[in-house]
Amino acid sequence: MKKPKVALLCGGNSPEREVSLKGGQAVAEALRRRGYPVEVFDPPGDLPLLAQRVREFDLAFPVLHGPGGEDGTIQGFLEALGLPYLGAGVLGSALAMDKFLSKLLYREVGLKVPDFVLVRKGERPSPLKIPFPVVVKPVSQGSSVGISLVEDEEGLREALSLAFRYEERVLVEEKLSGRELTVGILGETPLPVVEIRPGAGHRFFDYQAKYTPGATEELCPAPIPDEIASAAKKAAFLAHQALNLRHVSRTDFILTETGDLYVLETNTLPGLTETSLLPLAARTAGLSFEDLVEKMVALVLATGVA
Repeated sequence: MKKPKVALLCGGNSPEREVSLKGGQAVAEALRRRGYPVEVFDPPGDLPLLAQRVREFDLAFPVLHGPGGEDGTIQGFLEALGLPYLGAGVLGSALAMDKFLSKLLYREVGLKVPDFVLVRKGERPSPLKIPFPVVVKPVSQGSSVGISLVEDEEGLREALSLAFRYEERVLVEEKLSGRELTVGILGETPLPVVEIRPGAGHRFFDYQAKYTPGATEELCPAPIPDEIASAAKKAAFLAHQALNLRHVSRTDFILTETGDLYVLETNTLPGLTETSLLPLAARTAGLSFEDLVEKMVALVLATGVA
């Protein structure tokens, strides 16, 4: 049987371009090993060509991260072309990308989130009601781009200045102590829980810890009690539903010493490099990398155009 032809999108102009290219190469090679015809497009330069040739393809497989890739922009373009694509639609992508709005939705469905305040560029921030330490992050970046862990007022000013380089809205968030967990959703099935333990020199799961091989210890299945693993999976699927997602997502948590799970954020197009967390969870569930990406293709074809 003839395999569907895949338009693979990777690269883009976000700060996560290099990670996107690396993941895109891995996905393209895996699909080709399974016999899928694949052509790679790098937004935004290649999008006019994709529009001209759209009838040649059966689906789009975005391996894009950050603004322009996960925020609904490319999703709207693909819908306008009538080309089925992997991942959340326009609304779900935009909601999940916006860390402020997603936290409001998490709370609405009963999920716990760290305390937070929104700070806009040009406004004088009100005195913080959140005790230090705090985490400062741009509202709509991924891969810990522009993020800082802050211990005092002087550090807060510097962290806000850094975050405002990326966008005009910034979250100042309570820094919770505990174990870092993440749960992927594939289709409507939660994958095994992963525990993330950043290595020496990384105070949190920052960009270098995420993408430097060996910089972080990743344990799957996470060495946690079964009831906590079950609760994390349930919470990840609830977050997936609350944000109106489909096909795939990955939600990050903090598990405190008291056994409470706090949602940090949800990724609609999780990383697909050799150090990425979703492929690790899939392997633990018995899916090779090729199995994982082929399953993603099947999910897109089963859904059709949103």
